[in-house]
Amino acid sequence: MEAKEIILTAERHMKTTIEKTEAELATIRTGKATPALLDGVKVDYYGAKVPLKQVANVTVSDPKLITVQPWEKPLVGEIVKAIQTANLGLNPQSDGTFIRVPLPPLTEERRRELVKAVKHMVEEAKVALRNVRRDAIEKLKKLEKDHVITEDDLHRSQKEIQDLTDKKTADLERVFVAKEKDIMEV
Repeated sequence: MEAKEIILTAERHMKTTIEKTEAELATIRTGKATPALLDGVKVDYYGAKVPLKQVANVTVSDPKLITVQPWEKPLVGEIVKAIQTANLGLNPQSDGTFIRVPLPPLTEERRRELVKAVKHMVEEAKVALRNVRRDAIEKLKKLEKDHVITEDDLHRSQKEIQDLTDKKTADLERVFVAKEKDIMEV
């Protein structure tokens, strides 16, 4: 394995970490309705737990209301039960064929709790980035020890890895600031 390959692999892993974190953050409730809020909901579908979006159409009809249209009428009760047990603080209402999930306004205290949870997720992602950096540098040092690359190449590659880590950490920080603003917005 060459130094360039190690750097490219590290970059791919860091990019994946950020994408995963962004996907996790999308499921955290802000003041606005989004179908991603229900991504973690699993519905009992003929004995198997399946994601809600595989058995129903989830849409946002207005900023404070998510609508769920099951593909099969008998699933309405299961979907309502799944949303209630998902512990999202949501109270779905059904008319027998259609489910409406109104979003209650967030209290100031709840907003602060959500920001803390987001900060924790971002910190975990930063740790993952640092782990990728550490692994890449260890591989580079092994290459230098095995005389595959020179000491100058090692230092140049280490600097490149560190610059990449700094850039990705800054990207994560921007994601956090945007999500915090979204949550705190009334």
